[in-house]
Amino acid sequence: MKGPSVLQTLWRLLFSLSVVLAASGEDCDPSLCLNGGTCLNGSESSTFYCLCPEGFTGQNCSETEQGPCTPNPCLNYGQCRVVTESRRGDVFAQYICECLEGFEGPHCQRLSTVAGNECSKQPCKNGGTCLDQEEGYICECPSPFMGKSCESPCNMPLGMEGGAIADFQLSASSTYYSFLGMQRWGPDLARLNAQGIVNAWTASTYDKNPWIQVNLLRKMRITGIMTQGASRTGSSEYLRTFKVGYSNDGYIFKFIQEPNKLRDQVFVGNIDNSGPKANVFEPPLVTQFVRIVPIVCRRACTLRFELYGCEVEGCSAPLGMKSMIIPDKKITASSTFKTFGLDAFSWHPHFARLDKQGKFNAWTAQRLQDTEWLQIELETPKRVTGIITQGARDFGNIQYVSAYKVAYSDDGKSWTEYKDKRTNSSKVFIGNSDNNSHKKNIFDTPFYSQFVRILPVAWHGRITLRVELLGCEV
Repeated sequence: MKGPSVLQTLWRLLFSLSVVLAASGEDCDPSLCLNGGTCLNGSESSTFYCLCPEGFTGQNCSETEQGPCTPNPCLNYGQCRVVTESRRGDVFAQYICECLEGFEGPHCQRLSTVAGNECSKQPCKNGGTCLDQEEGYICECPSPFMGKSCESPCNMPLGMEGGAIADFQLSASSTYYSFLGMQRWGPDLARLNAQGIVNAWTASTYDKNPWIQVNLLRKMRITGIMTQGASRTGSSEYLRTFKVGYSNDGYIFKFIQEPNKLRDQVFVGNIDNSGPKANVFEPPLVTQFVRIVPIVCRRACTLRFELYGCEVEGCSAPLGMKSMIIPDKKITASSTFKTFGLDAFSWHPHFARLDKQGKFNAWTAQRLQDTEWLQIELETPKRVTGIITQGARDFGNIQYVSAYKVAYSDDGKSWTEYKDKRTNSSKVFIGNSDNNSHKKNIFDTPFYSQFVRILPVAWHGRITLRVELLGCEV
């Protein structure tokens, strides 16, 4: 039998090649691709795919290509601008980011270091947020910090525990009386860590809307609260939850709101009778009256607490007596008393530190005369805005300064007595009324000085002082 001719063999090869091209080939039904796209046969996983003309994309060229600026690759609200004819976005050179003032970088990803942008120096401390201004910058400070650069903490105890908040500044909706009325759980007992059998405020059993209130006597910045329960007849009593109201006149109160401002904020209170529970106010309050309103109480609405904050203008931080930042050698006095005339029982000037503990824990003058003085030398001149004084006890004898003047000096030699701005005469400050409570006085007109003297005018027992100065750097 004759084999196939050369012509037949060639024809068969051409036919086979055409089948292969048709299977993997170049073209398919052109109607499958829109907007002038070219249809190509696909692989086993795709029957076809389209080569789209410039400006179109998608499986069948039905989608408009938006270019390299979509989505916006620029950060910090930078504006993207296309700089080439091509719409392909896989080459960065095809667009640029026009950055807002204060930002720089290919994608506006970093703060500008251009001169004049103060925020580039990151001046805000303690987590503050810097906002660049036409002239300088401002810092948005998280509670409890304040100041130009959020450098000053505003979280001093305002005087519930120490006694700087006097009994007459505390009031409540009701008071509970126990043991046939012999035990009074009044608002004046609601002091953090108060001791004794009766050591807290408790609202009356019949009081359906209880509250306790503090009158700070002036507007102050309040950044937080510490609450504590107590134990009565062996059972724990405390506030599980509470609200905080505030007022400038003591009559019309508003409540701290939740961050979304939709309803009053309910603070989580205590879980036992003795452990303290802190809550921070964000943002801080600036107010004169603070009212704590119990919501849910355990057994009875019983409370001990402390408020934290500072003066409205700030600059009321302790300057170093209690913390011992001020060294002993910088604290001097006109004289020193010695109990029984013994050197070992001396009441040295450097003992005059607020809340100092021990048997000999204050300064006591040798003589009972208004020429005595206690002097504090600061490391550098400071803005002095206030003072806290405290008495002490000597072998059971209660001693304190009940009135005093304040003098200040730049060199420790030439002294100026603090003046009452209404009378322009030396101001006499009201001092202590017992041996342990704090008495705080604020200077209406702060002074700048390195040397400060306390000049006793009246006293109980002997002239005895423990002191803290308040203020800030100049």
